[in-house]
Amino acid sequence: MSVPIPGKSSWPELLGVLATPAATAIAHDRPDVSVEVLPPGSPVIPDFNPARVRVFIDNNSIVNQVPVIG
Repeated sequence: MSVPIPGKSSWPELLGVLATPAATAIAHDRPDVSVEVLPPGSPVIPDFNPARVRVFIDNNSIVNQVPVIG
């Protein structure tokens, strides 16, 4: 079992991973942030929120952008 990583701010290793395990990994690494899984075409407000990670996925539920804090 790994230890949460408080300073982690991006997850390039999750590119190409299914949405559910990706969101779980982020929540494990940073339990202090909320994880939003967003399918194609989801409306987003272009604001910065240091307590949020958006996970953008394709139509097959595969992460298609590197998840980052914000």
